[in-house]
Amino acid sequence: MIKIQNKTYWGLQIFGWGILCSINTITKIIISSPTINEQLYFLIESLAIVAFGILCSHRIRHYIKKVQFFEQSHPRKYVKLLGVVILAGISSAIAIYTISYIGIKSLNVSDEDFVLLKIVISTINLTLYQFFWTIIYVVVKSIIKLQKGKVTQARLEAELKASQLNILKGQINPHFMFNSLNNIRGLMLEDVNKSREMITRLSEMLRYSLNSNKIDTITIEEELDIVENYIALSKIQLEDRLQYKEEVAPETLKAKIPPMLIQMLIENAIKHGVAKEKEGGLVALTIQERENEINIEVINTGTLANENNTTQIGVENIKKRLQLLFGETANFKLKQENKEVIASIKLPINTDERN
Repeated sequence: MIKIQNKTYWGLQIFGWGILCSINTITKIIISSPTINEQLYFLIESLAIVAFGILCSHRIRHYIKKVQFFEQSHPRKYVKLLGVVILAGISSAIAIYTISYIGIKSLNVSDEDFVLLKIVISTINLTLYQFFWTIIYVVVKSIIKLQKGKVTQARLEAELKASQLNILKGQINPHFMFNSLNNIRGLMLEDVNKSREMITRLSEMLRYSLNSNKIDTITIEEELDIVENYIALSKIQLEDRLQYKEEVAPETLKAKIPPMLIQMLIENAIKHGVAKEKEGGLVALTIQERENEINIEVINTGTLANENNTTQIGVENIKKRLQLLFGETANFKLKQENKEVIASIKLPINTDERN
């Protein structure tokens, strides 16, 4: 695809500048009825215009890519781009007139084109050619980028819909439910009130899980209620092997996030981290607000494993939902440092939703 695009680009470059110079050359020949030497001079001049027109416009394209003009648009970039276009026009004019002057001296033709007024007008024309080339290039690339964005958005939405069943499986998987019910049944012989509380917590989680695929966002405060239930149910089985610490900045509680986002991170930390450690370990949740972003971090004892299971599918679904809902403004990372696994998410703050 990239090769095809490059061939198309260079083909259009040669065709566009070639047509422009052909018209210029034919017009001069018709008007002035030139000699053979003058015709040869016109040809040299036209080839110079084509060569330096392509060279300078290609440098403009390189500059547009270098400054990520389409990714991070800013008024200053338009001003700088205009300056680059003017510089390209003047540079091409200097180069073309240098070659033309050499051609005149070599072929002994009239140098009537080398009048200051004509030079200024030609320089302005060459700059305008580069300016219009830039406008056409920016418009075409913007349309292509818009179309690609629509295709990517449609693909993400399709993938999200196709993975809804996996999301539900990743939220509260049957294995967790089976263990929880068995643990609650054993707890009934020891503490009826405690087991009743655990049944309530499990039913709340089931209700939340079934409803979560109907909504796009939920407040952090509501999500933490489900996390609390999940931790309580996990502690029945892991007991003192599971230590949980939570530090949540009060100003973040009303911020909205995708449902089951934190719960999936906590589940992953327990199932693939603490539960696999003989002595157990710690799961630490930190939520803070920094520079108009919500920073969510889950740190757990253990190692980062590559496993193909429902929780890993859930983590992949987190990435897809974040990209769908927040685009490039959201960030998700999963890494290991020493004997700890760190999952971190950065989300933009929507002030309208918080108000």
